[in-house]
Amino acid sequence: MSRQMVRPGGRSARVQASVHAAVRELMSEVGRDALTVPLVAQHAGVTPSTIYRRWGNLQELLSDVAVERLRPDTAPEAHGTLASDLTAWAEQFLDEMASPAGRAYTRDALLGDPDGSNADQCSAYAADQINLILGRAAERGEKTPGVETVIDRVVAPLMYRILFRPDRLDAAYARRLVAEVLQPDRPMTR
Repeated sequence: MSRQMVRPGGRSARVQASVHAAVRELMSEVGRDALTVPLVAQHAGVTPSTIYRRWGNLQELLSDVAVERLRPDTAPEAHGTLASDLTAWAEQFLDEMASPAGRAYTRDALLGDPDGSNADQCSAYAADQINLILGRAAERGEKTPGVETVIDRVVAPLMYRILFRPDRLDAAYARRLVAEVLQPDRPMTR
């Protein structure tokens, strides 16, 4: 992620917000390939040295922006059962991550991630959402798999296919993965 490990406050937060907004706006206006640190700095109203000091280079800045864009905006919706909650979440996750923007943000998040902290943060976003779903189910008295089991058997195959084998990737596949993780004795199908 960026060189800063905690969310900044005050002026630092304003600079980060301004630079992030500039990146998003410029990506829409001129495209990702046309971005440069001086262009982003000019659009954000900061000096290029501010960007270099805080993010190191353009790729790390794009990576930081991508991680923020991959952060879920809302808690997963409650539909009344673990199966329906997890299925709805997996379908939404697939829809967002398989979109051209989701793929681009994933690529950017990982490209500017020399120490793996962005991957950890993105994984934590998914784990937090899954944990909330599982916690609600447990409160209703439903038997739940562990968070890591859901990550291994739902999120990991979805991400692999999103990144490397997008053919035959649809909501039915996400539903199948959820059904299989909730019924571990059921044979896997494809």
